[in-house]
Amino acid sequence: MKTTRLFIACSLVLLLGACEMVQTKAPVASESPAPVVAESKTGAHDNLNAVLWMQTSVEYKLLAGQTWRSGLVQLDRAIKSPTWDALTPDEREKPAKGLPMAVIVDIDETMLDNSPYQARLIRDHTAYDEVTWSDWVMEEKATAIPGALEFARAATARGVTIFYISNRAAHLKDATISNLRKAGFPIKDEKQFLGLGYYVDNCEQQGSEKGCRRISIGREYRVLMQFGDQIGDMATILANTRDGREQAIKPYLGWVGERWFVLPNPSYGSWEPALFNNEWSQSEDERRAQKYEALRY
Repeated sequence: MKTTRLFIACSLVLLLGACEMVQTKAPVASESPAPVVAESKTGAHDNLNAVLWMQTSVEYKLLAGQTWRSGLVQLDRAIKSPTWDALTPDEREKPAKGLPMAVIVDIDETMLDNSPYQARLIRDHTAYDEVTWSDWVMEEKATAIPGALEFARAATARGVTIFYISNRAAHLKDATISNLRKAGFPIKDEKQFLGLGYYVDNCEQQGSEKGCRRISIGREYRVLMQFGDQIGDMATILANTRDGREQAIKPYLGWVGERWFVLPNPSYGSWEPALFNNEWSQSEDERRAQKYEALRY
């Protein structure tokens, strides 16, 4: 009898011990191992959402397309109006009436999509520089902005000459023209490209401003329209500050959507340095701090 009781007691001890072991180990066994998150090789990049929006959103395609389609509607009006002109009075040196017809366009993010270059900067967590930009241009892989090609072909068919004013450097001229042609844009004469450093008689060039080049075209053509992704593509900005930019465009707000057309580009532009006094020598953190200060809450 004692032996039986001893056996039962030992059995109970063993069972309780086993239960205790199960109770202490079960929660550990049921937990999933902590996910292993690889440390980012690039870190955060201010341009990520902007470039993704331009590359992947249907909204960007619609905005760009509707800009060019609206331009085509206005183009037919402009052609029928002999005095219609899209140059500002200070850039119009001679009467436009009777001159051959032209349209002035910017290239980057207006006619050609360079978002793959911006994507590379994000991937490599770096910033724009002339070497990598030149390498990209030399690849001649930029494609047409939605709607731009259709407009350029339609305008050319109507007897309108397209002039491409760009701040691409002179040594990129041949690659740029070749890329435009590969994308299908009509360029009969290389003189239709006016890059950075293009000399204009009796006109003092102000940095990279395009005023002198617009004046040069206006000397021989009636400019029906201008297209760009920055206001500097259509008017001279005397002071690249937020107020200065507003003042530059204010007299011509009625022209926007009629003679001047702006393409969306949240990725880069002169609007950005206007937020930190155009001082690119500041560190990235210093520039970003001033961007935060510009936010409205």
